[in-house]
Amino acid sequence: MNDASAQRLHPYTALTPDVVQDALASVGLWGDGRLAALNSFENRVYQVHLESPVDGHEQVVAKFYRPNRWSDAQINEEHAFAEALVAAEIPAVPPLRLTGETLHHFGGFAFSVSPRRGGRRPELENFEVLEWIGRFLARIHSVGAAHPFESRPALNATHFAHEPRDWLLEHQMVAPEVQTAWRETLDEALAIIESHPCLTANAQPDPEGIQTLRLHGDCHPGNILWTPEGAPGAGPHFVDLDDARMGPAVQDIWMLLSGDRRQQNQQLGALIDGYEQFRSFDRRELALIEPLRTLRLIHYSAWLARRWEDPAFPINFPWFGTRDYWQGQVDMLVEQIEEMQNPPLVA
Repeated sequence: MNDASAQRLHPYTALTPDVVQDALASVGLWGDGRLAALNSFENRVYQVHLESPVDGHEQVVAKFYRPNRWSDAQINEEHAFAEALVAAEIPAVPPLRLTGETLHHFGGFAFSVSPRRGGRRPELENFEVLEWIGRFLARIHSVGAAHPFESRPALNATHFAHEPRDWLLEHQMVAPEVQTAWRETLDEALAIIESHPCLTANAQPDPEGIQTLRLHGDCHPGNILWTPEGAPGAGPHFVDLDDARMGPAVQDIWMLLSGDRRQQNQQLGALIDGYEQFRSFDRRELALIEPLRTLRLIHYSAWLARRWEDPAFPINFPWFGTRDYWQGQVDMLVEQIEEMQNPPLVA
Protein backbone atom coordinates (compact mmCIF):
# COMPACT_ATOMS: atom_id res chain seq x y z
CA MET A 1 0.00 0.00 0.00
CA ASN A 2 1.45 3.39 -0.89
CA ASP A 3 1.56 6.33 1.54
CA ALA A 4 -1.36 8.11 -0.14
CA SER A 5 -3.64 5.06 0.13
CA ALA A 6 -2.65 4.45 3.74
CA GLN A 7 -3.42 8.03 4.68
CA ARG A 8 -6.83 7.94 2.99
CA LEU A 9 -7.72 4.84 4.98
CA HIS A 10 -6.45 6.03 8.36
CA PRO A 11 -9.34 6.48 10.85
CA TYR A 12 -8.35 10.04 11.72
CA THR A 13 -9.02 11.16 8.14
CA ALA A 14 -12.71 10.80 9.03
CA LEU A 15 -12.40 13.12 12.04
CA THR A 16 -13.45 16.34 10.31
CA PRO A 17 -14.43 19.55 12.14
CA ASP A 18 -18.09 18.70 11.50
CA VAL A 19 -17.65 15.29 13.16
CA VAL A 20 -16.00 16.94 16.16
CA GLN A 21 -18.88 19.41 16.53
CA ASP A 22 -21.48 16.64 16.06
CA ALA A 23 -19.74 14.50 18.69
CA LEU A 24 -19.94 17.36 21.18
CA ALA A 25 -23.60 17.95 20.31
CA SER A 26 -24.28 14.27 21.10
CA VAL A 27 -23.40 14.99 24.74
CA GLY A 28 -25.24 18.31 24.90
CA LEU A 29 -22.40 20.71 24.09
CA TRP A 30 -22.78 23.24 21.31
CA GLY A 31 -19.70 24.83 19.82
CA ASP A 32 -19.86 28.34 18.39
CA GLY A 33 -17.78 27.32 15.36
CA ARG A 34 -14.34 28.16 16.76
CA LEU A 35 -12.22 25.00 16.83
CA ALA A 36 -8.44 24.82 17.29
CA ALA A 37 -6.33 21.66 17.03
CA LEU A 38 -3.91 21.33 19.95
CA ASN A 39 -0.48 19.75 19.82
CA SER A 40 -0.96 15.99 20.15
CA PHE A 41 0.31 13.17 17.96
CA GLU A 42 -1.04 10.20 19.90
CA ASN A 43 -4.65 11.39 20.02
CA ARG A 44 -6.53 14.23 18.36
CA VAL A 45 -7.24 17.09 20.76
CA TYR A 46 -9.24 20.25 20.07
CA GLN A 47 -9.96 23.43 21.96
CA VAL A 48 -13.60 24.32 21.47
CA HIS A 49 -15.47 27.55 22.25
CA LEU A 50 -19.01 26.91 23.46
CA GLU A 51 -22.15 28.88 22.76
CA SER A 52 -23.19 28.44 26.39
CA PRO A 53 -20.84 27.68 29.33
CA VAL A 54 -20.90 24.19 30.87
CA ASP A 55 -20.08 24.03 34.59
CA GLY A 56 -18.80 27.59 34.22
CA HIS A 57 -16.45 26.75 31.34
CA GLU A 58 -16.72 28.76 28.13
CA GLN A 59 -14.00 26.67 26.48
CA VAL A 60 -13.42 22.93 26.67
CA VAL A 61 -10.85 20.48 25.34
CA ALA A 62 -12.21 17.53 23.37
CA LYS A 63 -9.93 14.49 23.20
CA PHE A 64 -10.52 11.80 20.57
CA TYR A 65 -8.63 8.67 21.53
CA ARG A 66 -6.51 6.85 18.95
CA PRO A 67 -8.63 3.90 17.78
CA ASN A 68 -7.55 0.47 19.06
CA ARG A 69 -4.95 1.81 21.48
CA TRP A 70 -6.81 1.59 24.80
CA SER A 71 -9.93 -0.36 25.66
CA ASP A 72 -12.89 1.41 27.25
CA ALA A 73 -11.95 -0.22 30.57
CA GLN A 74 -8.41 1.18 30.34
CA ILE A 75 -9.64 4.68 29.47
CA ASN A 76 -12.14 4.60 32.32
CA GLU A 77 -9.29 3.70 34.70
CA GLU A 78 -7.47 6.81 33.54
CA HIS A 79 -10.57 8.92 34.18
CA ALA A 80 -11.18 7.38 37.60
CA PHE A 81 -7.57 8.08 38.58
CA ALA A 82 -7.93 11.74 37.53
CA GLU A 83 -11.14 12.06 39.53
CA ALA A 84 -9.47 10.49 42.57
CA LEU A 85 -6.66 13.03 42.34
CA VAL A 86 -9.10 15.93 42.25
CA ALA A 87 -11.02 14.44 45.19
CA ALA A 88 -7.72 14.55 47.09
CA GLU A 89 -7.39 18.26 46.17
CA ILE A 90 -4.53 17.63 43.77
CA PRO A 91 -4.54 19.97 40.74
CA ALA A 92 -5.17 17.48 37.95
CA VAL A 93 -7.63 18.07 35.10
CA PRO A 94 -10.24 15.31 34.92
CA PRO A 95 -12.79 14.92 32.12
CA LEU A 96 -16.24 16.39 32.66
CA ARG A 97 -19.13 14.09 33.49
CA LEU A 98 -21.67 14.61 30.72
CA THR A 99 -24.87 12.54 30.62
CA GLY A 100 -23.44 10.80 33.69
CA GLU A 101 -20.30 9.52 31.94
CA THR A 102 -16.75 10.69 31.24
CA LEU A 103 -16.19 8.47 28.19
CA HIS A 104 -18.35 8.84 25.10
CA HIS A 105 -18.54 7.39 21.59
CA PHE A 106 -19.42 8.97 18.27
CA GLY A 107 -18.64 8.12 14.66
CA GLY A 108 -16.37 5.24 15.58
CA PHE A 109 -14.32 7.31 18.05
CA ALA A 110 -14.06 7.23 21.83
CA PHE A 111 -13.80 10.76 23.22
CA SER A 112 -13.85 12.79 26.41
CA VAL A 113 -14.31 16.49 27.19
CA SER A 114 -12.29 18.36 29.80
CA PRO A 115 -12.28 21.94 31.03
CA ARG A 116 -9.63 24.11 29.46
CA ARG A 117 -6.77 25.03 31.79
CA GLY A 118 -4.25 27.74 30.98
CA GLY A 119 -0.65 27.93 32.12
CA ARG A 120 2.95 27.85 30.94
CA ARG A 121 5.80 25.42 31.26
CA PRO A 122 7.36 25.38 34.74
CA GLU A 123 10.74 27.05 35.26
CA LEU A 124 12.66 23.93 36.22
CA GLU A 125 15.87 25.84 36.85
CA ASN A 126 14.10 27.30 39.90
CA PHE A 127 14.59 24.94 42.85
CA GLU A 128 11.50 26.31 44.62
CA VAL A 129 9.41 25.31 41.59
CA LEU A 130 10.98 21.83 41.61
CA GLU A 131 10.26 21.43 45.31
CA TRP A 132 6.66 22.51 44.75
CA ILE A 133 6.28 19.95 41.95
CA GLY A 134 7.87 17.31 44.17
CA ARG A 135 5.24 17.88 46.86
CA PHE A 136 2.42 17.35 44.40
CA LEU A 137 4.06 14.28 42.87
CA ALA A 138 4.19 12.74 46.34
CA ARG A 139 0.50 13.44 46.79
CA ILE A 140 -0.29 11.95 43.37
CA HIS A 141 1.64 8.82 44.33
CA SER A 142 -0.13 8.55 47.68
CA VAL A 143 -3.40 8.32 45.75
CA GLY A 144 -1.77 6.03 43.19
CA ALA A 145 -0.62 3.63 45.89
CA ALA A 146 -4.13 3.16 47.28
CA HIS A 147 -4.89 0.34 44.84
CA PRO A 148 -3.51 -0.88 41.49
CA PHE A 149 -4.76 -0.51 37.95
CA GLU A 150 -6.60 -3.64 36.89
CA SER A 151 -6.69 -3.15 33.11
CA ARG A 152 -3.77 -0.91 32.20
CA PRO A 153 -0.41 -2.54 31.39
CA ALA A 154 2.63 -2.02 33.60
CA LEU A 155 5.78 -0.12 32.75
CA ASN A 156 8.24 -2.98 32.37
CA ALA A 157 10.53 -4.74 29.92
CA THR A 158 7.66 -6.75 28.47
CA HIS A 159 5.70 -3.78 27.18
CA PHE A 160 8.57 -1.35 26.55
CA ALA A 161 11.34 -3.60 25.16
CA HIS A 162 10.49 -7.23 24.33
CA GLU A 163 7.22 -6.55 22.55
CA PRO A 164 8.43 -3.42 20.64
CA ARG A 165 11.64 -5.20 19.58
CA ASP A 166 9.77 -8.24 18.32
CA TRP A 167 7.22 -6.11 16.45
CA LEU A 168 9.89 -4.01 14.73
CA LEU A 169 11.82 -7.08 13.61
CA GLU A 170 8.71 -8.96 12.50
CA HIS A 171 7.59 -6.01 10.37
CA GLN A 172 11.12 -5.43 9.01
CA MET A 173 11.16 -1.83 10.17
CA VAL A 174 14.86 -1.71 11.12
CA ALA A 175 17.25 -0.76 8.31
CA PRO A 176 18.81 -4.05 7.10
CA GLU A 177 22.38 -2.71 7.27
CA VAL A 178 21.97 -1.95 10.98
CA GLN A 179 19.52 -4.66 12.08
CA THR A 180 22.04 -7.11 13.56
CA ALA A 181 23.93 -4.41 15.47
CA TRP A 182 20.65 -2.91 16.74
CA ARG A 183 19.28 -6.24 17.93
CA GLU A 184 22.50 -7.29 19.66
CA THR A 185 22.98 -3.92 21.35
CA LEU A 186 19.34 -3.84 22.46
CA ASP A 187 19.62 -7.33 23.94
CA GLU A 188 22.76 -6.29 25.84
CA ALA A 189 20.90 -3.27 27.23
CA LEU A 190 17.91 -5.43 28.07
CA ALA A 191 20.03 -7.80 30.17
CA ILE A 192 21.03 -4.85 32.36
CA ILE A 193 17.46 -3.54 32.57
CA GLU A 194 16.17 -6.94 33.67
CA SER A 195 18.70 -7.13 36.47
CA HIS A 196 16.20 -4.87 38.25
CA PRO A 197 13.39 -7.22 39.38
CA CYS A 198 10.61 -4.60 39.32
CA LEU A 199 11.23 -4.02 35.58
CA THR A 200 11.32 -7.64 34.49
CA ALA A 201 8.64 -9.29 32.41
CA ASN A 202 5.73 -10.36 34.63
CA ALA A 203 7.40 -8.96 37.74
CA GLN A 204 5.76 -10.21 40.93
CA PRO A 205 5.08 -7.97 43.96
CA ASP A 206 7.88 -8.16 46.54
CA PRO A 207 7.24 -6.64 49.97
CA GLU A 208 10.99 -6.08 50.38
CA GLY A 209 11.58 -4.81 46.85
CA ILE A 210 10.85 -1.57 45.01
CA GLN A 211 7.11 -0.96 44.99
CA THR A 212 5.03 -0.04 41.96
CA LEU A 213 1.96 2.18 41.95
CA ARG A 214 -0.37 4.09 39.65
CA LEU A 215 1.68 6.80 37.94
CA HIS A 216 1.14 9.82 35.74
CA GLY A 217 3.49 7.89 33.45
CA ASP A 218 4.54 10.71 31.11
CA CYS A 219 5.48 13.49 33.50
CA HIS A 220 7.61 15.67 31.26
CA PRO A 221 7.56 19.50 31.57
CA GLY A 222 5.02 19.85 28.73
CA ASN A 223 2.44 17.97 30.81
CA ILE A 224 2.72 20.38 33.74
CA LEU A 225 0.96 23.72 33.37
CA TRP A 226 2.30 26.37 35.73
CA THR A 227 0.27 29.27 37.10
CA PRO A 228 2.39 32.04 38.67
CA GLU A 229 2.13 32.86 42.36
CA GLY A 230 -0.55 35.40 43.13
CA ALA A 231 -2.86 34.12 40.39
CA PRO A 232 -5.87 31.91 41.17
CA GLY A 233 -4.81 28.28 41.43
CA ALA A 234 -1.12 29.18 41.60
CA GLY A 235 1.38 26.36 41.08
CA PRO A 236 1.37 23.25 38.90
CA HIS A 237 -1.56 21.58 37.15
CA PHE A 238 -0.91 18.06 35.91
CA VAL A 239 -2.50 17.23 32.56
CA ASP A 240 -2.66 14.28 30.14
CA LEU A 241 -2.88 11.03 32.06
CA ASP A 242 -3.09 9.13 28.77
CA ASP A 243 0.05 7.14 29.62
CA ALA A 244 -0.91 6.38 33.22
CA ARG A 245 0.17 2.88 34.22
CA MET A 246 1.75 0.91 37.06
CA GLY A 247 5.44 1.51 37.69
CA PRO A 248 8.06 2.78 40.17
CA ALA A 249 7.64 6.31 41.56
CA VAL A 250 10.88 7.55 40.00
CA GLN A 251 9.28 7.29 36.53
CA ASP A 252 7.39 10.52 37.31
CA ILE A 253 10.60 12.23 38.41
CA TRP A 254 13.42 11.49 35.98
CA MET A 255 11.90 13.26 32.95
CA LEU A 256 12.06 16.54 34.88
CA LEU A 257 15.87 16.32 35.08
CA SER A 258 18.23 17.91 32.55
CA GLY A 259 21.80 19.09 32.14
CA ASP A 260 25.01 17.48 33.35
CA ARG A 261 25.31 15.11 36.29
CA ARG A 262 25.91 17.89 38.83
CA GLN A 263 22.84 19.80 37.65
CA GLN A 264 20.69 16.67 37.67
CA ASN A 265 21.78 15.84 41.22
CA GLN A 266 20.78 19.34 42.32
CA GLN A 267 17.42 19.16 40.55
CA LEU A 268 16.78 15.72 41.96
CA GLY A 269 17.61 16.96 45.45
CA ALA A 270 15.01 19.74 45.19
CA LEU A 271 12.33 17.38 43.84
CA ILE A 272 12.94 14.79 46.57
CA ASP A 273 13.05 17.47 49.28
CA GLY A 274 9.54 18.46 48.27
CA TYR A 275 8.42 14.87 47.74
CA GLU A 276 9.46 13.74 51.20
CA GLN A 277 7.38 16.42 52.89
CA PHE A 278 4.41 14.18 52.04
CA ARG A 279 5.74 10.71 51.24
CA SER A 280 8.95 8.77 51.73
CA PHE A 281 11.05 8.04 48.67
CA ASP A 282 12.94 4.77 48.24
CA ARG A 283 16.50 5.76 47.25
CA ARG A 284 16.97 2.37 45.58
CA GLU A 285 14.78 3.70 42.77
CA LEU A 286 17.53 6.09 41.66
CA ALA A 287 19.28 3.11 40.05
CA LEU A 288 16.22 2.76 37.77
CA ILE A 289 16.55 6.16 36.09
CA GLU A 290 18.84 5.08 33.25
CA PRO A 291 17.06 1.72 32.71
CA LEU A 292 13.76 3.61 32.46
CA ARG A 293 15.32 6.09 30.02
CA THR A 294 16.52 3.15 27.92
CA LEU A 295 13.07 1.52 27.90
CA ARG A 296 11.58 4.79 26.69
CA LEU A 297 14.16 4.96 23.89
CA ILE A 298 13.30 1.44 22.69
CA HIS A 299 9.56 2.01 22.95
CA TYR A 300 9.76 5.30 21.04
CA SER A 301 10.99 3.66 17.82
CA ALA A 302 8.11 1.19 17.81
CA TRP A 303 5.65 3.97 18.64
CA LEU A 304 6.73 5.89 15.54
CA ALA A 305 6.72 2.81 13.31
CA ARG A 306 3.25 1.69 14.38
CA ARG A 307 1.75 5.08 13.61
CA TRP A 308 3.37 5.65 10.24
CA GLU A 309 0.06 5.32 8.40
CA ASP A 310 -1.26 8.29 10.38
CA PRO A 311 -0.79 11.26 8.00
CA ALA A 312 0.62 13.40 10.82
CA PHE A 313 3.66 11.17 11.33
CA PRO A 314 5.50 11.22 7.97
CA ILE A 315 5.05 14.99 7.91
CA ASN A 316 6.41 15.59 11.42
CA PHE A 317 9.02 12.82 11.63
CA PRO A 318 10.52 12.65 8.10
CA TRP A 319 13.87 11.41 9.45
CA PHE A 320 12.36 8.23 10.92
CA GLY A 321 13.28 4.86 9.44
CA THR A 322 16.41 5.89 7.55
CA ARG A 323 19.71 4.08 7.96
CA ASP A 324 21.06 7.13 9.81
CA TYR A 325 18.12 7.01 12.22
CA TRP A 326 18.74 3.37 13.12
CA GLN A 327 22.49 3.85 13.39
CA GLY A 328 21.72 6.70 15.78
CA GLN A 329 19.57 4.32 17.84
CA VAL A 330 22.47 1.87 18.07
CA ASP A 331 24.79 4.67 19.20
CA MET A 332 22.32 5.84 21.85
CA LEU A 333 21.86 2.29 23.15
CA VAL A 334 25.64 1.95 23.47
CA GLU A 335 25.69 5.18 25.48
CA GLN A 336 22.84 3.95 27.65
CA ILE A 337 24.62 0.66 28.37
CA GLU A 338 27.50 2.73 29.74
CA GLU A 339 25.18 5.02 31.69
CA MET A 340 23.33 2.08 33.25
CA GLN A 341 26.63 0.75 34.59
CA ASN A 342 27.65 4.06 36.17
CA PRO A 343 26.75 4.93 39.78
CA PRO A 344 23.19 6.32 40.02
CA LEU A 345 22.35 9.94 40.68
CA VAL A 346 22.29 11.08 44.30
CA ALA A 347 19.47 12.90 46.10
